[in-house]
Amino acid sequence: MAFLLRVELPDVPGSLGALATALGVAGADIEAIEIVERRPDGRVIDDVLLELPARVMPDALITACHALDGVAVAWISRYNAGANLSMDLEAVERFTEDPQQAVARLIEVIPSTFRTDWAMALHRVDGEPVVMSKSATAPRLVPAAAAWLGIRGAEVLRDVPEWDSTVLAASPARDRRGDVFVVVVGRRGGPEFLASELARLGHMVSLAASVQAR
Repeated sequence: MAFLLRVELPDVPGSLGALATALGVAGADIEAIEIVERRPDGRVIDDVLLELPARVMPDALITACHALDGVAVAWISRYNAGANLSMDLEAVERFTEDPQQAVARLIEVIPSTFRTDWAMALHRVDGEPVVMSKSATAPRLVPAAAAWLGIRGAEVLRDVPEWDSTVLAASPARDRRGDVFVVVVGRRGGPEFLASELARLGHMVSLAASVQAR
Protein backbone atom coordinates (compact mmCIF):
# COMPACT_ATOMS: atom_id res chain seq x y z
CA MET A 1 0.00 0.00 0.00
CA ALA A 2 1.19 3.51 -0.83
CA PHE A 3 1.22 6.14 1.91
CA LEU A 4 2.16 9.79 2.02
CA LEU A 5 3.88 10.96 5.19
CA ARG A 6 4.41 14.64 5.99
CA VAL A 7 7.06 15.07 8.62
CA GLU A 8 8.84 18.00 10.30
CA LEU A 9 12.48 17.57 11.26
CA PRO A 10 15.65 19.57 11.99
CA ASP A 11 17.31 20.94 8.85
CA VAL A 12 20.75 19.60 9.75
CA PRO A 13 23.10 17.08 8.12
CA GLY A 14 22.15 13.50 8.91
CA SER A 15 18.55 14.12 9.97
CA LEU A 16 17.03 12.94 6.68
CA GLY A 17 19.27 9.88 6.66
CA ALA A 18 18.22 9.02 10.20
CA LEU A 19 14.57 9.38 9.19
CA ALA A 20 15.00 7.14 6.15
CA THR A 21 16.75 4.51 8.26
CA ALA A 22 14.02 4.57 10.90
CA LEU A 23 11.28 4.20 8.31
CA GLY A 24 13.15 1.34 6.66
CA VAL A 25 13.53 -0.47 9.97
CA ALA A 26 9.78 -0.03 10.52
CA GLY A 27 9.16 -1.87 7.24
CA ALA A 28 8.62 1.00 4.78
CA ASP A 29 10.05 1.14 1.27
CA ILE A 30 10.68 4.80 0.43
CA GLU A 31 9.77 5.77 -3.15
CA ALA A 32 10.44 9.53 -3.06
CA ILE A 33 11.12 12.44 -0.71
CA GLU A 34 10.31 16.06 -1.49
CA ILE A 35 11.10 19.15 0.57
CA VAL A 36 7.87 21.13 1.03
CA GLU A 37 9.12 24.00 3.16
CA ARG A 38 12.26 25.26 4.88
CA ARG A 39 11.54 27.39 7.94
CA PRO A 40 13.61 30.22 9.41
CA ASP A 41 13.75 28.39 12.76
CA GLY A 42 16.04 25.75 11.26
CA ARG A 43 13.40 23.12 10.59
CA VAL A 44 12.18 21.56 7.35
CA ILE A 45 8.95 19.88 6.28
CA ASP A 46 9.25 16.90 3.95
CA ASP A 47 6.71 14.76 2.12
CA VAL A 48 7.69 11.10 1.96
CA LEU A 49 5.99 8.73 -0.48
CA LEU A 50 6.42 5.15 0.61
CA GLU A 51 5.14 1.63 0.21
CA LEU A 52 4.08 -0.30 3.27
CA PRO A 53 3.43 -4.07 3.40
CA ALA A 54 -0.10 -5.04 4.43
CA ARG A 55 1.26 -6.62 7.60
CA VAL A 56 2.72 -3.31 8.82
CA MET A 57 0.37 -0.73 10.33
CA PRO A 58 0.86 3.01 9.60
CA ASP A 59 1.12 3.61 13.34
CA ALA A 60 4.51 1.89 13.21
CA LEU A 61 5.80 4.71 11.01
CA ILE A 62 4.56 7.35 13.42
CA THR A 63 6.22 5.55 16.33
CA ALA A 64 9.49 5.28 14.40
CA CYS A 65 9.47 8.99 13.57
CA HIS A 66 8.68 10.12 17.08
CA ALA A 67 11.56 8.05 18.42
CA LEU A 68 13.93 10.46 16.66
CA ASP A 69 14.97 13.70 18.36
CA GLY A 70 13.16 16.73 16.98
CA VAL A 71 11.02 14.79 14.49
CA ALA A 72 7.23 15.20 14.38
CA VAL A 73 4.63 13.67 12.07
CA ALA A 74 2.22 16.24 10.70
CA TRP A 75 0.08 13.88 8.64
CA ILE A 76 -0.10 10.41 7.13
CA SER A 77 -2.65 8.98 4.72
CA ARG A 78 -3.17 6.45 1.96
CA TYR A 79 -1.94 7.58 -1.44
CA ASN A 80 -3.14 6.55 -4.89
CA ALA A 81 -1.50 3.32 -5.96
CA GLY A 82 1.26 3.88 -8.48
CA ALA A 83 1.39 7.62 -7.80
CA ASN A 84 4.62 9.59 -7.80
CA LEU A 85 5.54 12.89 -6.22
CA SER A 86 5.33 15.33 -9.12
CA MET A 87 7.82 18.16 -9.18
CA ASP A 88 6.71 21.63 -10.19
CA LEU A 89 8.82 21.62 -13.34
CA GLU A 90 7.07 18.51 -14.61
CA ALA A 91 3.71 20.17 -13.99
CA VAL A 92 4.77 23.30 -15.86
CA GLU A 93 5.95 21.20 -18.80
CA ARG A 94 2.54 19.54 -18.90
CA PHE A 95 0.47 22.68 -19.26
CA THR A 96 2.89 24.57 -21.49
CA GLU A 97 2.70 21.76 -24.06
CA ASP A 98 -0.92 22.71 -24.83
CA PRO A 99 -1.40 26.51 -24.60
CA GLN A 100 -5.00 26.21 -25.84
CA GLN A 101 -5.83 24.19 -22.73
CA ALA A 102 -3.19 25.40 -20.26
CA VAL A 103 -5.60 25.95 -17.36
CA ALA A 104 -7.34 22.61 -17.93
CA ARG A 105 -3.96 20.82 -18.00
CA LEU A 106 -2.99 22.63 -14.79
CA ILE A 107 -6.12 21.32 -13.08
CA GLU A 108 -5.13 17.80 -14.14
CA VAL A 109 -1.68 17.99 -12.56
CA ILE A 110 -2.51 19.89 -9.37
CA PRO A 111 -3.68 16.85 -7.32
CA SER A 112 -0.39 14.98 -7.81
CA THR A 113 1.79 18.09 -7.60
CA PHE A 114 0.23 19.49 -4.42
CA ARG A 115 -1.13 16.22 -2.97
CA THR A 116 -4.75 17.40 -3.03
CA ASP A 117 -7.86 15.30 -3.55
CA TRP A 118 -9.24 17.57 -6.24
CA ALA A 119 -8.93 20.87 -8.08
CA MET A 120 -11.22 23.11 -10.10
CA ALA A 121 -10.99 26.38 -12.03
CA LEU A 122 -13.88 28.87 -11.87
CA HIS A 123 -14.75 32.04 -13.73
CA ARG A 124 -17.72 34.37 -13.77
CA VAL A 125 -20.44 34.16 -16.42
CA ASP A 126 -23.37 36.61 -16.25
CA GLY A 127 -22.36 37.41 -12.67
CA GLU A 128 -22.36 33.78 -11.48
CA PRO A 129 -19.43 31.41 -10.80
CA VAL A 130 -19.10 28.71 -13.44
CA VAL A 131 -16.70 25.76 -13.57
CA MET A 132 -14.11 26.10 -16.36
CA SER A 133 -12.39 22.81 -15.61
CA LYS A 134 -12.28 20.32 -12.75
CA SER A 135 -10.69 17.05 -11.74
CA ALA A 136 -12.81 13.91 -11.74
CA THR A 137 -13.44 13.89 -7.98
CA ALA A 138 -14.17 17.60 -7.55
CA PRO A 139 -17.46 18.33 -5.73
CA ARG A 140 -20.30 20.51 -6.92
CA LEU A 141 -20.12 24.24 -6.38
CA VAL A 142 -21.40 25.73 -3.14
CA PRO A 143 -22.84 29.23 -2.50
CA ALA A 144 -19.51 30.43 -1.08
CA ALA A 145 -17.94 30.04 -4.55
CA ALA A 146 -19.22 33.44 -5.64
CA ALA A 147 -16.99 35.16 -3.08
CA TRP A 148 -13.88 33.25 -4.15
CA LEU A 149 -13.78 35.11 -7.46
CA GLY A 150 -13.02 38.27 -5.50
CA ILE A 151 -9.93 37.10 -3.63
CA ARG A 152 -6.72 39.08 -4.28
CA GLY A 153 -4.08 36.40 -3.86
CA ALA A 154 -3.45 32.78 -2.90
CA GLU A 155 -5.11 32.05 0.43
CA VAL A 156 -6.71 29.39 2.60
CA LEU A 157 -10.51 29.34 2.33
CA ARG A 158 -12.54 29.14 5.52
CA ASP A 159 -16.16 28.79 6.60
CA VAL A 160 -17.47 26.45 3.94
CA PRO A 161 -19.96 24.29 5.91
CA GLU A 162 -20.75 22.04 2.96
CA TRP A 163 -17.12 20.93 2.89
CA ASP A 164 -16.38 21.13 6.61
CA SER A 165 -14.01 18.14 6.54
CA THR A 166 -11.97 19.53 3.64
CA VAL A 167 -9.02 21.91 3.86
CA LEU A 168 -9.32 24.43 1.03
CA ALA A 169 -7.02 26.88 -0.74
CA ALA A 170 -7.46 29.07 -3.79
CA SER A 171 -5.50 31.37 -6.05
CA PRO A 172 -6.79 33.92 -8.60
CA ALA A 173 -5.27 35.01 -11.90
CA ARG A 174 -6.11 36.98 -15.00
CA ASP A 175 -5.73 35.38 -18.42
CA ARG A 176 -4.38 37.07 -21.56
CA ARG A 177 -7.85 38.39 -22.43
CA GLY A 178 -8.06 40.08 -19.03
CA ASP A 179 -10.66 37.66 -17.65
CA VAL A 180 -10.35 36.70 -13.97
CA PHE A 181 -10.50 33.07 -12.89
CA VAL A 182 -9.68 31.29 -9.65
CA VAL A 183 -8.27 27.83 -8.99
CA VAL A 184 -9.63 26.07 -5.89
CA VAL A 185 -8.07 22.93 -4.39
CA GLY A 186 -9.16 20.65 -1.57
CA ARG A 187 -7.67 18.08 0.80
CA ARG A 188 -10.14 15.93 2.70
CA GLY A 189 -9.04 15.73 6.32
CA GLY A 190 -5.86 17.82 5.88
CA PRO A 191 -3.13 18.68 6.30
CA GLU A 192 -3.37 22.46 6.35
CA PHE A 193 -1.79 24.31 3.45
CA LEU A 194 1.61 25.77 4.26
CA ALA A 195 2.61 29.30 3.29
CA SER A 196 5.13 27.86 0.85
CA GLU A 197 2.43 25.77 -0.81
CA LEU A 198 0.20 28.82 -1.23
CA ALA A 199 3.10 30.69 -2.84
CA ARG A 200 3.77 27.79 -5.22
CA LEU A 201 0.10 27.51 -6.10
CA GLY A 202 -0.15 31.23 -6.81
CA HIS A 203 2.94 31.15 -9.01
CA MET A 204 1.75 28.14 -10.98
CA VAL A 205 -1.76 29.53 -11.54
CA SER A 206 -0.32 32.84 -12.74
CA LEU A 207 2.03 31.02 -15.10
CA ALA A 208 -0.80 28.94 -16.56
CA ALA A 209 -2.80 32.13 -17.06
CA SER A 210 0.06 33.72 -18.99
CA VAL A 211 0.41 30.62 -21.16
CA GLN A 212 -3.31 30.16 -21.88
CA ALA A 213 -3.92 31.04 -25.52
CA ARG A 214 -6.92 33.11 -26.54
